[in-house]
Amino acid sequence: MIYRHFNAPSRAYSQFSHEIIRHPRLSANAVRLLTWQLSLPQGAREPLSRTAERARIGSCAFTRAKRQLMEEGFVHERRVQGAGGHWMTQQLVSSTPLTSDEAIKLLSRTPAPTCTNRVSPQVAPSPRKPAAGQPTTPPADRHPKKDPKEDTSNLPAEQTGEDGPAVSTPPSPRHEDARALVGALPLLSPALRHIPPAMREELTRLAARWLDAGHTSTDVHEHILRGLPGPGTSVHRPGGLVRYLLRDVAPLKAEPSPPPTLSARLQGTRECSGDHIQPMLFRPLADETLCSACVSRVPAPS
Repeated sequence: MIYRHFNAPSRAYSQFSHEIIRHPRLSANAVRLLTWQLSLPQGAREPLSRTAERARIGSCAFTRAKRQLMEEGFVHERRVQGAGGHWMTQQLVSSTPLTSDEAIKLLSRTPAPTCTNRVSPQVAPSPRKPAAGQPTTPPADRHPKKDPKEDTSNLPAEQTGEDGPAVSTPPSPRHEDARALVGALPLLSPALRHIPPAMREELTRLAARWLDAGHTSTDVHEHILRGLPGPGTSVHRPGGLVRYLLRDVAPLKAEPSPPPTLSARLQGTRECSGDHIQPMLFRPLADETLCSACVSRVPAPS
């Protein structure tokens, strides 16, 4: 049997509902964080993180407790932009669960803090680290030296001569064939249907290098198909995948050597199927498989 003795405090006390203290889904840290916040004096702007520090609640336990309070509707947050363009986080702690619409109505009645208001460290933006070096103004008196024509990256570098001026690479004689090769890629696989049009010229230059090395269009298509992921795997950047597969030109496969041919002196000979230490060639008269020596050793039928 248990006995309870309770003396009502005469000062410095707060009234809490039994639903908070006995909540089945709130941990002890969540209840402690909520009751501590509700016991603060009217007008206090102490953030939940500072309350957790004073209540000796660790960072991991604070994260779990805050998540539980937000899931049950006791805590609500929203991001607003205040004076000067600074973003801040507003937190609302309630003694009863509130819906999102109810919390927004209550927060909208609270004026956003201005530059003269004292805000908590969690609401105020963190100071920025100064950049290294002296500030400089960007040049705005002339156009860029080079106007990019394509929205691509990792383009092949231009060749540079000994004296410094850039020398443009002449187009490949197989450029049109390479263009047709790249244009047929969407027909090979559904994963290649959404290649960006801005990348086709770059892929054409890469495919032309394969054709110049002696590969056929079929060889290049088969190489790309072998590099695609298995069925059921989506390709988010098909153009980048094809560029990666065509970046290095594969060496040509060596053609199979023709079978060795017999000299004119050995034409028409056949290897004996009898028992010999070394292969024995003989010239058959018909379709026999044994040489004369092996035939003479075969016993005659009785």
